[in-house]
Amino acid sequence: MYKPQIVILGAGYSGLMTATKLQKILHRNEADITLVNINDYHYQTSWLHETAAGTLKPERTIIPIRDVINQEKINLVIDEVVMIKEKEKIVKLKNRELSYDILVIGLGFEAEAITNPNLNDHIFPIGNLNNARVLREHLEYNFAKYANEEKKNQARLNIVIAGGGFTGVGYAGELVDRIPDLSKEYGVDRTQVRVILVECESTILPGFHNEFINYAMNSLESRGVEFVTDAEIIETKEDRVVYEKLGKRIELPTKTVVWAGGVRGNSLLEESGIPTNNGKVEVENDLRVPDNEAIYVVGDCANIRNPETGRLYPANAEIAIASAETAAENIKAQINGEALIPFQLNNKTVIASLGTSDGVAVSLNGRNSFGWKANLMKKICLNRYLLRLGGIHLLLKKGRFNFFQA
Repeated sequence: MYKPQIVILGAGYSGLMTATKLQKILHRNEADITLVNINDYHYQTSWLHETAAGTLKPERTIIPIRDVINQEKINLVIDEVVMIKEKEKIVKLKNRELSYDILVIGLGFEAEAITNPNLNDHIFPIGNLNNARVLREHLEYNFAKYANEEKKNQARLNIVIAGGGFTGVGYAGELVDRIPDLSKEYGVDRTQVRVILVECESTILPGFHNEFINYAMNSLESRGVEFVTDAEIIETKEDRVVYEKLGKRIELPTKTVVWAGGVRGNSLLEESGIPTNNGKVEVENDLRVPDNEAIYVVGDCANIRNPETGRLYPANAEIAIASAETAAENIKAQINGEALIPFQLNNKTVIASLGTSDGVAVSLNGRNSFGWKANLMKKICLNRYLLRLGGIHLLLKKGRFNFFQA
């Protein structure tokens, strides 16, 4: 009996959910499934801003992959993906090669390339778990140094966030919620700490309606966040950042520039010769690469278009999870010679976190939620993902059950 070789690249939201869905809907003799990831654990990228601010311990976001996969059905390979050889149907890893009949690419996002060389050396991205740990430790170090130095250096307490999208506002909200505890722990006057968010557009959260934006800005401003819009950061140094606004260069002393700019798909796709736009593949409605029936692309590596509006769906965890489930169903249909289904999004709500107990949510039917209600919705979504991924055991181990605090 023919058993196709299914290879899944990446164990982020989309890759791991594809694997766990396939292990439920395919029998052991229907396919050989291999999941490739650089680490033996999965971490939740939508929680990184909390880890970076220090409101969530890193171990809370880590899920060992072997805890959620059936190793009798899925072969886990811990290795780094080097190249995809599309014509040969081979994936080149750092230590070996894998052949495939069906390939699922779920390699996740990368920070948008910074083309200005003056910005590369003194910024702190929040792109992965290690980045988040480094930023948290850097913040604590500067609070401790400020508390112990005779001549106080204000740059240690000026925290600049570059980017007013979901990551930027989420991190700002978590940070200002933690600052009172940090100040108390290190004996620092809370009023000396500044959090400045710099956005190149005319408003934060561009693309959303004014009610959504105004609530977010008012909430963050009431807790101490300063906003600088229509401004572009043009240079970073060890002890300052330079931004341009209305044609004027403005210097701000700081030792912490948090980079929360845009993201793109994994550069490996471009390097492998797969057609992309800003690192992402414009997939067909069944999530396959155009003109290639053997490759599915899911999550942040895929540009998925809403057939009703013609616009691309946003890159977030809900889209990644939904794309994984569609891909898994289509792989089963493909193996059985059945018709494939188009991607559909059932949960059409976008939620922006604004701290440990605040947020804003907008659904595509126009219903909005603010404050604790949006925060509650966020945690319900997080818990639902854990339940779908690893069942009740994983939910009880990693779930968020305090719905009004962190």
